[in-house]
Amino acid sequence: KTNQNMATHKSAIKRIRRNESRRVLNKYYGRTARNAVNKLKQITDKKEAEEKLPKVTAMVDKLARKNIIHDNKAARIKSQLSHHVASL
Repeated sequence: KTNQNMATHKSAIKRIRRNESRRVLNKYYGRTARNAVNKLKQITDKKEAEEKLPKVTAMVDKLARKNIIHDNKAARIKSQLSHHVASL
């Protein structure tokens, strides 16, 4: 008896392989950006925070561009970060 959920078409098998590698990469990009955001939120030195803000903003923009996170979520994160840096 064969498994009903197992792909049999060559293209479907290839798609499953590709999806898995994409999923792992997207997870990595998302985790890296989240760590950068959290580190920036912990910074208390204004000059250091102002230096890091453009890099972290670019990371968040890249996630939104690749549809890893929603555009509005990216905007919200960037807004929170710039507000944090301005309040230092």
